[in-house]
Amino acid sequence: MKIIICGAGQVGGQIARHLSREDSANQVTVIDNNPALIRRISDAHDVSGITGFASHPDILEAAGARDADMVIAATQSDEVNMVICQVAHSIFSVPRKIARLRSPAYLNAIYSDLYRRAHLPIDVVISPEFAVADAVMQRLAAPAAFDIESFLDGRAQLLGISLDSTCAVLNTPLRQLSELFSTLRAVVVGIRRANRLFVPEPEDQLYRDDQVYVFSATEDLARMMEVFGKDHLEIRRALVIGAGNIGLNVAQKLESGRNKARVKVIEANRDRAEVAADALNRTVVLHGDGLNLELLEEANVRHMDAVLALTDDDKTNILACVRAKNEGAQLVIALVNDASLISLIAPMGIDAYVNPRSTTVSSILRYVRHGRVKAVYSIGDAEAEVIEVQVLGTSAITGKTVRNSDLPEGCLIGLMRKGEKILVPRGDTRIEEGDVLTLFCMREQVNEVERLFQVGLDFF
Repeated sequence: MKIIICGAGQVGGQIARHLSREDSANQVTVIDNNPALIRRISDAHDVSGITGFASHPDILEAAGARDADMVIAATQSDEVNMVICQVAHSIFSVPRKIARLRSPAYLNAIYSDLYRRAHLPIDVVISPEFAVADAVMQRLAAPAAFDIESFLDGRAQLLGISLDSTCAVLNTPLRQLSELFSTLRAVVVGIRRANRLFVPEPEDQLYRDDQVYVFSATEDLARMMEVFGKDHLEIRRALVIGAGNIGLNVAQKLESGRNKARVKVIEANRDRAEVAADALNRTVVLHGDGLNLELLEEANVRHMDAVLALTDDDKTNILACVRAKNEGAQLVIALVNDASLISLIAPMGIDAYVNPRSTTVSSILRYVRHGRVKAVYSIGDAEAEVIEVQVLGTSAITGKTVRNSDLPEGCLIGLMRKGEKILVPRGDTRIEEGDVLTLFCMREQVNEVERLFQVGLDFF
């Protein structure tokens, strides 16, 4: 597949890294007007780089737009991304166009099907702020998890859980979990131990301080969390630090949600604080530094069920969470753009994090896959991926049992949907056409797993 990525920043760079690593059949070209970024990404990955303005027809043509399968417009400018898609469509007839758009003014119009079809040739709009705000709300739905993502149309959840002495299944081989909890639809698919992520074997045990990734049926979520020693926390009082697009979106969701949470917002920029105050109905907006202890005390941080640090500065978010936790907040969540800082989250006592780059990249990668891939979620710093895929009649895996499925080491099936049932696959479970599987795959195995299910290109 021939893919042109416009923008070599954090999002475009990570997409290029994913696609160049996992499939030699992908021909990836990256365009950016910053020659240093192009040089860096070309040296580090098997991609072609072109320096120039991606909205210019001659630059797109030099990148191979005339026979490209897809253009991903991920520059920092909404307007440039829209023009890229228009030029790719009108001049080069590129079949698929994905645009990253951030401004609510554009999004409110573009999410109207009539507007999109009549005026803008964009097949998929990715909104980082909306996607990240949804990810934050998902964290709050399972406060004891440091990571969470929905699969199988919301009927299954992938959770990242840090284990402590309250976990009832410490020092127990994983193969015994199905015997001890025979009716619990949950599967441990990944373990991070001493900063190393791996897919476990049946004889592996769980230890204190492990970070585990667990698939659970949504209906069994509360019971699964109890088994792993995690209590449910009702979010009734929340403090949001940062009233940018993400923070404002989260505050609006919290004050209008089912629990009608009492929300306070701290914003350092006065103009932005006034915008937030006008946009929110029941929320108190405070102008000041989210690291200021007196301001945190004024916001009553010690009685907060959750503190969400959502500014555009990673260090501010991390330090604000540490300070809020020390002052007595029950749950603290940090927005962290730099994946290299994620390893600091647990040691510093921060309960959970959201990585905007991974969230946005996962949203885009969903539309770049082969076969009947329905969802993709990136784990950590692109160390592993979780893939939801529908089994086709022509897939190499169809008709085989799980035991004989030829899945590579480093890949494990989580939950599966067979008909209307969500179940934990056993060794003798037969994989049939129409089944939908969730798979946890280490990065090196993604290409091989795709080949098992691939029957040609199918973008949507």
